[in-house]
Amino acid sequence: MHKNVYGEKLIPCSTKPMTGFYRNGCCDSGDDDTFVHSVCVIVTKEFLEFSKEVGNDLITPHPEWSFPGLTPGDRWCLCASRWVEAWKAGVAPLVVLEATQEKTLDFVPLAELVKFAFINSISGNENIASDN
Repeated sequence: MHKNVYGEKLIPCSTKPMTGFYRNGCCDSGDDDTFVHSVCVIVTKEFLEFSKEVGNDLITPHPEWSFPGLTPGDRWCLCASRWVEAWKAGVAPLVVLEATQEKTLDFVPLAELVKFAFINSISGNENIASDN
């Protein structure tokens, strides 16, 4: 079982849109995930524009990959190195710490992640709800 940055059970990041390297809604990166999709973020317009500028277009839908394209407010499992890149550029999105895998701590200290913590991340977000 994967753990979050607090050493507790990793909670889902998003099923709407479906995210995660394994497309299971969780940021549970494994050995086969070369780019470590371990950071659960809430994307912003600024971050999405930055990501597109540096070669990772997360805005444009790609139905052939079952990717709807992201809009501000969506939760997404982001590569740890991309989050660090955005952080250094001053456009880092908020982080849902309870849904961010502990492997992220290999890239950025918890003290820095906490500065970008989404406070109400456990309840009240429709992105982690099922289709019911």
